[in-house]
Amino acid sequence: MKLCEGRIAVVTGAGRGLGRAHALMLATHGAKVVVNDMGGSADGRGDDQTPAEEVVQTIKAMGGEAVVDTADVSDWKGSKAMIDKAVDTFGGLDILINNAGILRDRMMINMSEEDWDAVIKVHLKGTFAPAHHAGNYWRTQSKAGKPVDARIINTTSHSGLFCNIGQANYAAAKAGIASFSIVAARELQRYGVTVNAIAPRATTRMTEGLREWTPEQLERRDPEWIAALVTWLCSPEASKVSGKVFEAWGYGYAVAESWQHGPLTQASKNPAELGASIEEIIRFSRKNAGIDRDTWLDV
Repeated sequence: MKLCEGRIAVVTGAGRGLGRAHALMLATHGAKVVVNDMGGSADGRGDDQTPAEEVVQTIKAMGGEAVVDTADVSDWKGSKAMIDKAVDTFGGLDILINNAGILRDRMMINMSEEDWDAVIKVHLKGTFAPAHHAGNYWRTQSKAGKPVDARIINTTSHSGLFCNIGQANYAAAKAGIASFSIVAARELQRYGVTVNAIAPRATTRMTEGLREWTPEQLERRDPEWIAALVTWLCSPEASKVSGKVFEAWGYGYAVAESWQHGPLTQASKNPAELGASIEEIIRFSRKNAGIDRDTWLDV
C-alpha cells in the first residue's frame, strides 16, 4: 500500500543522510518530491548540486517524479521560490519536511559568533522560512474553500531536548524548533495543517566519528527507521496527529514529553527569605533527563 500516493512534498537537505531517506521513502509511497539541497559540507561551506541530482535520478529510475532545488532554506526569497517550485512543477503542495542542517560544534566559551550565527540561521530560520511560505499557501487554499490535508515535519534533536555538551548553538536551534513546531501546530490547525517534529538518532555524515558502533547499533541507526515514521506522519492516516515531538530510531519511537509544571512555593519580594523554600522545591523536582532513556543530568 502506498501511503502518500499523489501527494506533493518538499524535503530540505535531501541530498544525503536523513533527507535522502525521507525523499526516497516518500517517493516509494507515491509522493512527488522537490529534492532541496545546496550540497555543502557538514559545516555548511561550499555547494554541489550533484547529491540532489543523484536522488532525483534514483526516484525517476523507480518510476517516480522529482525535481532538484538548490535554494538556501534560510534565505527568505529562496525558501519562497522553493515552495513555489513545488506548486508550479507538480500543481500543489501537501508536505514540507524541514531537514536541512549543519554542525559547528565547540564548547560554548570557544565558539565564535560566526559559528553561532551560522547554525542558528540554517536550522532555526531555515525551518521558519519554508514553514511560513508553505503555511501561507495552505491558508490561501483553505480560505478559497479548497480542501487542505497538509503536513509539516520539522527536525529537532536529542541534543536540543536533552542538552548535549559542546553543541550550544545546535542545541539552542533544535530546542527552538521543538517549541516552534508546537506553536505552529496550534496556529495552522484551522487551515488543515498538522505540524510535528522528530528527534532522530541515525548514522549520517553529521554523526560520523562520534564513537564506534557495533553492527547491531549501526543497523538500528539506519535512516530508514526514521523515514518510515516520517512517511506515515505525512500520510492521510496521520491527519489527527499534531503538536508532537517524536524520538525516532531503530530501537523504537517515543513521544518526547514537554516541559511540565513542577513543585511550587510561595513568592516573596524579600530575597533573604527565599533560600529554604527554593531549596525545598528543587529537592522535590525531577532532574533534567539525559539523552539516553532513564538517565539523568547532574546539573
